[in-house]
Amino acid sequence: MDQQRRLPAGIVRLINNRIPFIDDQYEVSIMKETEDIIRSYKLAEKSNKKAALATVVHVIGSSYRRPGARMLVTEDGQLTGAISGGCLEGDALRKALLAISQQQNKLVTYDTTDEEDNTLGIQLGCNGIVYILFEPINPAAENHPIALLEKTLLQTSASVAVTLFSLDHPSGEQPGTCMLLNGTAKYGTLQNKALAALIEQDALTAFSSKTSLIKKYPAGENKLLTAFIELVKSPVELFIAGAGNDAFPLASMASLLGWHTTIIDGRQTHASTQRFPNVQQVIVGKPAEAVQQLALNEQAIVVLMSHNYNYDIGMLRQLIKQPCRYIGVLGPKKKLEKMLNELKEEGMEITDMDKRKIYGPVGLDIGAETAEEIALSIIAEIKAVLSDKQGGTLRNKDGFR
Repeated sequence: MDQQRRLPAGIVRLINNRIPFIDDQYEVSIMKETEDIIRSYKLAEKSNKKAALATVVHVIGSSYRRPGARMLVTEDGQLTGAISGGCLEGDALRKALLAISQQQNKLVTYDTTDEEDNTLGIQLGCNGIVYILFEPINPAAENHPIALLEKTLLQTSASVAVTLFSLDHPSGEQPGTCMLLNGTAKYGTLQNKALAALIEQDALTAFSSKTSLIKKYPAGENKLLTAFIELVKSPVELFIAGAGNDAFPLASMASLLGWHTTIIDGRQTHASTQRFPNVQQVIVGKPAEAVQQLALNEQAIVVLMSHNYNYDIGMLRQLIKQPCRYIGVLGPKKKLEKMLNELKEEGMEITDMDKRKIYGPVGLDIGAETAEEIALSIIAEIKAVLSDKQGGTLRNKDGFR
């Protein structure tokens, strides 16, 4: 369900052009929010409702949301997505409606660093400065911001989106979302070819480093433009081998996160869209046949939970040499050890690199017992692996504020 709500206008203190540029790097994964925004925009467009896109383009200090967070605002006050924990949305609604009315991009600065200012600081629980760009959407434009974002959903690999704004002159011209790179394809609205070439080179750096970037570029007459060069990841591809009842909560949680899920099982009575309406694909077949139908890449996530030893080892036999990021095996450690020993006896060479992507028993140690708790444990471990984290408590993390 889209995150839509009406909020009363809030009163905030806006401080513009106060903090100098800091070269931070961010890595953002917000595909679910993007999908919700695109869906809401299409509904608004059908109803001839005007809309604006609010994007967090830069943050100094701490903030509830990071660069890349977005919110769609329609002229009747519907909000989809979020740019804060709820405290900025009221004022952001007003700013978005103003941008729609004037049909002009606007950069707004929210400062929460003043400890004596209760209006923002205490409500947000943050201590930072947030820069938000408001862009009215012109549906007649071929590559308006929503159209560019929609192209990111068509990719099975990451894309890079570029948003230009002026920190030095917040009341001046704000070019906005102006470029998207999808592999070899490039879309954009930037007319300055020299500037576009510079940004494109840094976009390639974002691709190779797999991180988002904040960079500044000369824009003539001693002016500078700041670019949020955002690495937009493709949705997580989750493949669940097993269509038993305990797969329901795992598929549901994955759907809530915006992950694309495929159910695989050899039983037609279990693997069906009727039983799993919130997944993208259902495959019925033996392991060798099923794996041939999977679009696996280096970020693919697989969980073996068929409760059938022969089916699970059949899947592992097919997957262990595939370019998967994660293979989770439900069940005790002895089960996995037995599987690996049998595969070795068959003559399969299993390297340390092969073993590193196998997680068995699957999940984080949170004391899970029920199917829902086990699903939570598995989802948490997958997220930790994708983020290259250990899954420890934040309380014990040094330097976390």
